Amino acid sequence: MEGTDNKLGLTKTEVEQRIKAGLVNVVVSPPSRTWFQIIRANVFTRFSAINLVLAAIVIVAGSPKNALFAFVIITNSIIGIFQETRAKKTIEELSLLSKSKVKVVRGGIDVMINSEEVVLDDVIILEPGIQLVTDSVLLPMGDVEVDESMLTGESDYIGKKKGDNLLSGSFIVSGYGYGKVIKVGEDTYAAKLSREAKKFKVINSEMQGAINKILKYIMWLIVPIGVLLIVTQILFTKSTWQEAFISAVAGIVGMVPEGLVLLTSATFLVGVIRLSKYKTLVQELPATEVLARVDTMCIDKTGTITEGKLKIIDIIPWKENDIKDIKEILGTFIKSFPGGNSTFEALRKEIPIFSKYIVKHMEPFDSTKKWSGIEIEEIGSFVLGAPEMIVSEDNREVRSIVEQEAENGRRVLILAHFKNKKLNENLPEDIEPMAILLMEDIIRKDANETLAYFRKQGVNIKIISGDNPITVASVSKKVGVENSHKYIDARNLPEDIEELSKVIEENVIFGRVTPYQKQKLVKALQSRGRIVAMTGDGINDVLALKESDCGIAMASGSDATKAVAQLVLLESNFNALPRVVEEGRKMINNLERVSELYLSKTVYSILLSLIFALIFLPFPYDPIQLSLVGSISIGFPSMFLALVPNKALVHRGFLKRVLSISIPNGISISLGTLLVYLIAYYQGRPIEELRTLSILVSGCISLLILLNVSKPLNIFKGTLVALMAIVFFISFAVRLSADFFGFSIINIFDVILIIAVVAVSWAMNSIFIMIEKNINRHP
Repeated sequence: MEGTDNKLGLTKTEVEQRIKAGLVNVVVSPPSRTWFQIIRANVFTRFSAINLVLAAIVIVAGSPKNALFAFVIITNSIIGIFQETRAKKTIEELSLLSKSKVKVVRGGIDVMINSEEVVLDDVIILEPGIQLVTDSVLLPMGDVEVDESMLTGESDYIGKKKGDNLLSGSFIVSGYGYGKVIKVGEDTYAAKLSREAKKFKVINSEMQGAINKILKYIMWLIVPIGVLLIVTQILFTKSTWQEAFISAVAGIVGMVPEGLVLLTSATFLVGVIRLSKYKTLVQELPATEVLARVDTMCIDKTGTITEGKLKIIDIIPWKENDIKDIKEILGTFIKSFPGGNSTFEALRKEIPIFSKYIVKHMEPFDSTKKWSGIEIEEIGSFVLGAPEMIVSEDNREVRSIVEQEAENGRRVLILAHFKNKKLNENLPEDIEPMAILLMEDIIRKDANETLAYFRKQGVNIKIISGDNPITVASVSKKVGVENSHKYIDARNLPEDIEELSKVIEENVIFGRVTPYQKQKLVKALQSRGRIVAMTGDGINDVLALKESDCGIAMASGSDATKAVAQLVLLESNFNALPRVVEEGRKMINNLERVSELYLSKTVYSILLSLIFALIFLPFPYDPIQLSLVGSISIGFPSMFLALVPNKALVHRGFLKRVLSISIPNGISISLGTLLVYLIAYYQGRPIEELRTLSILVSGCISLLILLNVSKPLNIFKGTLVALMAIVFFISFAVRLSADFFGFSIINIFDVILIIAVVAVSWAMNSIFIMIEKNINRHP
């Protein structure tokens, strides 16, 4: 292929030639799991395999109706596939909305295209904040500074001159220029990075980790307990091999809380779909859980509290300087830095571009030195930026104006001038102020309401900004941030993490923070056990976003922030965050509560299997009877309880809390079942009656546990529990269903016995939980 004119870019014909040759920046990897992977993940699991084997055993043993539990697994799998395919569609649609755009020069015209439409030899316009999606070479007439940390792990920014390579996946931090594309598609780093940033991720949360740990131990118990139960049932209870196998299956089926695994996955996926209504892209499924656990929110003022846009309030000439000369210099700055930042965008609206002067050298703005500069032939050098980085601290007059205006919430910039010295990163001491520029942030309409929500929820707010701390404090006060008077200039922050953690606890506002300090502040909070969320929209937020427990990017921000964040607010709608937090809290708190139902069943199934294997008596349930109790007191209600509103705070220690309730629940059900079974057994009653009484006691206590889990009760939850109880008791009262489940007729003595045993068991359960709480309180 022929080269291209750097000024004009590719012609339409040249673009078409490259498209035909396949030299297009196409990334073929899908952003989510394929249909086959979804089906495999929901159907071909170890739990499905176990249940199908157990169902086959029951069918071979001559009791197909006792294989009913397998249909529950199939139903759950269908629900899981349905929910995940909906989530797949949602994620892919939202990913299209957040797809990166690239500005290229074609036929001498600047054109905005999708990253997949870039072709070999395209000329890309380089400006601060963009992520490179192809490998390019820097063309003459421009210098840029790049962040290659996502490629190399090195956080230092790297300066690039003409002829230097620019790797895809890196970010333009400062400067302006043009890059000629030298590699596209699968030949670049972009494909790999895109896959890593966008691909569907399996849930990896505290909750999921705890459930996986429980399941691992259960898997170790299934085989030995199952074998022990079969052997003892055959050898000591005079049961046939068919009856022994059916009893063993009943014990094993109860041990596996497979419904909890599917419910957890389905609930997370429902959360993804719900959040899509608020134009929030969840790039990693656990993000909503992590955000629900967050106790500290670090906010970058620009783009979060404010819109990220500035407006000029006033330009004040310093001493004898003429306003016309000042505007000509500012117009030259605008011409020299066409890409610019929010400051230049505000200037561009008020100041016309001035082209009379010849600029010999430029120093682009970067977040460390906080100024930009131009060197003009025969006139001298001019710098525009933060006063404290330009003017000496001895200049009390300037300092006084800066502090006064900052207290009013205004951003103060200074235009300064010096002669006879070359412009470089080190400014001379004899630099002279030329003008003071007063600018003001445009505050988001929803900022006050959103911050009030987090304050009410007990989430600590920390404002971390690169701006003057006094200005940030003033803006923060306007939106109701508590203790906004507690601010500090980041240049005074200690280097030691332990000392830094003390300072960050004492202050709310942090101004003049460098990107590295933002990252360090997040680490300092985490060192104190805080769960930290970070919001941001600029390239200077990337390191902190990557370090935080949950990174939240604004879609209006740079590609860099969107690539590393777990959540992307696609309409840059800060007011969507309360809904994200509420969704996460609802999921986690509800899942924790319904986990008690599933794990209580696991505990009593293990205990009863061991007990009846050791006392050599027939098992107290058939599989179909246990399926009835499981469906009515656990499976069906948990699907609804997992989705009801729940705004309670989320705390660490999921596994400990769930087991502290589930184990006493399981013990009380086991003891109640054993007690009623032995009383009826020593009365010489047949096995059908023993099992009927056992399942009634187990079911009644399970319904009490369901009632407890449903608290605080409302009309919906009260109705749900009542319906479950009615269905349960109808199963015994209606002859057709009683025969199907193998229940016998009970008399008034049985009713009294059941009530007494349930009352005793529930009292024991309360005592067990009280003892457990006292043990935890005084370890």
